[in-house]
Amino acid sequence: MAAPGPGPDPGPLYCPLIFLLSYTCVSALLPLSGAAVYVLNDEGGLGAEFDGIGGLSGGGATSRLLVNYPEPYRSQILDYLFKPNFGASLHILKVEIGGDAQTTDGTEPSHMRYEDDENYFRGYEWWMMKEAKKRNPNIKLIGLPWAFPGWIGHGANWPYDYPDITSYYVASWIRGAKLYHNLDIDYVGIWNERKYDQKYILLLRYTMDKMGLEQVKIIASDNLWEPISWSVLHHPELYDAIDIIGAHYPGTFSSSNAKKTGKKLWSSEDYSTVNDDVGGGCWARILNQNYVNGNMTSTIAWNLVASYYKELPFGRDGLMTADEPWSGHYEVQSPIWITAHTTQFTQPGWHYLKTVGHLHKGGSYVALTDGKGNITIIIETMSHDHSICIRPPLLPFEVFRQNTTFKLQGSFLDNGSFSLHLEVDEIYTITTIAGNRGSFPEPPASRSFPKEYEDDFNVENPPFSEAPNFADQTGVFEYFINFRDPGDHVFTLRQVVTQRPITWGSDADQTISIIGDYKWKNLTITCDVLIETANTGGVFIAGRVNKGGEAVRHAEGLYYWVFADGKYKVTSDLPGKIVLASGQSGTRAGKWHTLTLSIQGNLAHGLLNGYPLWKNVNVLQPRNGWAAIGTRTFELAQFDNFHIQAS
Repeated sequence: MAAPGPGPDPGPLYCPLIFLLSYTCVSALLPLSGAAVYVLNDEGGLGAEFDGIGGLSGGGATSRLLVNYPEPYRSQILDYLFKPNFGASLHILKVEIGGDAQTTDGTEPSHMRYEDDENYFRGYEWWMMKEAKKRNPNIKLIGLPWAFPGWIGHGANWPYDYPDITSYYVASWIRGAKLYHNLDIDYVGIWNERKYDQKYILLLRYTMDKMGLEQVKIIASDNLWEPISWSVLHHPELYDAIDIIGAHYPGTFSSSNAKKTGKKLWSSEDYSTVNDDVGGGCWARILNQNYVNGNMTSTIAWNLVASYYKELPFGRDGLMTADEPWSGHYEVQSPIWITAHTTQFTQPGWHYLKTVGHLHKGGSYVALTDGKGNITIIIETMSHDHSICIRPPLLPFEVFRQNTTFKLQGSFLDNGSFSLHLEVDEIYTITTIAGNRGSFPEPPASRSFPKEYEDDFNVENPPFSEAPNFADQTGVFEYFINFRDPGDHVFTLRQVVTQRPITWGSDADQTISIIGDYKWKNLTITCDVLIETANTGGVFIAGRVNKGGEAVRHAEGLYYWVFADGKYKVTSDLPGKIVLASGQSGTRAGKWHTLTLSIQGNLAHGLLNGYPLWKNVNVLQPRNGWAAIGTRTFELAQFDNFHIQAS
């Protein structure tokens, strides 16, 4: 009847044993003594239209490792997320419009890297949207940019100086989704958690209309309720252009101005909390109370699936975890089933009843109907300590076990009622709709990243533009066919971003892609490298890299650099300022070289083309970290025959 809430026993957490009630058995449940009475009634009309529950892939690179999962495990994960009446059964998928820049846990590639460049097959968000649509043709799709390629700003770190260019760039992504993938984008945002520009919003609406995209609705501004709500109230043209006012991490409350607009209000990014029992409690509480307190008709979780190295920022902050493609292991955590309590028993287009609210002894309840006689009631009794979200701060409150009686009136049932005893930290769904707890056999056991790993990048028709397990943190590293190479380096991995993007996070001044096990201490890395920029170009291989995400520019480790001017250096930082060794290498652009970096305990040495170049470098900090490859600046460079041996 109930899904047990957070507690000391992790076994049955949020098990969705949904209480399915026909009208007959509703009226048969006897009242409980001392029960508070709540009336569910549609006689005075219905409340707001429900727009659905969603998950966010991107912002950034949060689904990076998912694409590399072997079958059948990859499909199983996707079923848990998107398949109706199986798992989370999400109504909405929101994705990042990649901009070649760091956007939390990595970079996602742009569809228009340069002004005369269009490629609608880069990255994996196209694939993700198609997989979602394959399982649920009715799922709604949203695109939102976090960053933009540098050419859009003409050298400035700002996308609004040339709003015609930016609007064409975004509208082209929407059109490309349809032309190349037959995907209809339903909503588009402005610029994630950054300032909006009124002129740009109006021009985006105009550009989409001119391109035949009138059906695409605009969400603004994916930040705070203000000042966008005030602007919508005071500028009629903006009012007409914007369809949804979306705020991030609203703490279940919306502003008075937002409500005055009469627009639909969404929590267009929320949750962002570790998917343990407390994270599940957070998600349960806000799914109800975003509507009860803030009249928000949609809530979207960042992130959809925690499919990135867990030591990156916000590790395991997904509805479920899938961060081991090398083993096939994944974990279906409580937020999946918390989501199911709403998504499997409602659909966008249903309406909330006006008679919803807080329980007398803590917790909340909502009720929704399809207008055809069906009703779904979701009740949550999450306590403060078992429902703390990562943001905003949660003020103290108390929840107690309680007896409740719900009376159904209006079109549902004359004089019908049911009673429930509610324990603390539980979620209940009472419904006339059938649901299902989907399941698969246990996935493979968890295991660490292989201690011996190699990739020669010899993939003639790769399914994705990125090589497996590499997680780009600044720049973009893509499969490349080097037609001009007469030898063994036809198929390579190439860093392709040559201009600093309009950034969202704190991108490094160097490019870097990480791989492997963060716990690695002793390892040997070998990689063939090709510097493509004469005189000023440079590349590196590295070990014990200890930072990524928005902190990547401060990453420590051991970096072995070679440069086009014939020099080398060894540094303990990504910016290359803390030099441990340096000298002549004879390296040049346009020629392949083989680098070998070996770190054993407190000492490291390096080989160039199989011969010793430097040795006995002291490595005191950090003690462990990822392996990595990268370039001196935003420049073209190639990598091949990558090999790691760790111990």
